[in-house]
Amino acid sequence: MTTHRLDRRGFLKGAAALSAAGLLGYAGTAPAYARSPGTQDWLAGLGDGTALRALTLPGTHDSGARFGGPWTECQNTTIAEQLNAGIRFLDVRCRAIDGSFAIHHGAFYQELMFGDVLIACRDFLAAHPSETVLMRVKQEYSEVADADFAAIFTDYLDVRGWRSLFHIGDTLPTLGQARGKVVLLADNGGLPGGIRWGDRSVFAIQDDYMAEPFAKWPLIEAHFRKAAAEPGPCYINFVSTAAALPPRWNADRLNPQVHDLLNGEGAGWRGLGIVPMDYPNTRSGLIASLIRHNGT
Repeated sequence: MTTHRLDRRGFLKGAAALSAAGLLGYAGTAPAYARSPGTQDWLAGLGDGTALRALTLPGTHDSGARFGGPWTECQNTTIAEQLNAGIRFLDVRCRAIDGSFAIHHGAFYQELMFGDVLIACRDFLAAHPSETVLMRVKQEYSEVADADFAAIFTDYLDVRGWRSLFHIGDTLPTLGQARGKVVLLADNGGLPGGIRWGDRSVFAIQDDYMAEPFAKWPLIEAHFRKAAAEPGPCYINFVSTAAALPPRWNADRLNPQVHDLLNGEGAGWRGLGIVPMDYPNTRSGLIASLIRHNGT
């Protein structure tokens, strides 16, 4: 089947079989995003000539990962809720199957298709044209050749009609050029255009996703300090980690530490780059704090 509507029950049946054993139970539930004033249009206050690399952009790691058990889930809010809360970087993991992209975290289908992600971005940007969304697109749980992955992506652009949503170029645009668009960060060698994820001439990335929380925090802190002291590249500082404990438990330790640093010693820091997080909504005020690290 090549349409957007794949057999979701089939994915879920397989995911349930894979996740049935060995997962820790987590009984807690988190509140939905509290929508602070300005989180929907916060880029409107910055000039068109602002370089994207000079911003501090709250993001989510594995943005669509809301299902599959505590070792797989990284978020508990939808893409639309994330954007409304001020998130401006999405980490989108695509399984190539039957001519479409299904959103996965590892083996686990996330009850979401790439078209669903694009609809959420389109609707948000149509309502808030001052904003932009930076989107990492990565192949997940499929091993098709880069050319085949690219062919599916191109089909989304030119057959399904999504090209006008994207800004696709090989350099980071200014904010003015990016407003109302999804800026493609291409984490697949075959993708047609887009800024190449991991290009060291563009990005400085901290993503030690297997560091346990006590070892991860010094890496996060050092990357924030470097971004503040040595502007130039687009810094990407993953707060997330999957080591030792499920992502939610690690986020409950690391997110408050980020918040305290940025509200304390780092209150005057600016241009900290992209900050992908797990469960950022569970720490009240964290996203708003990151947003405040923009401007002069």
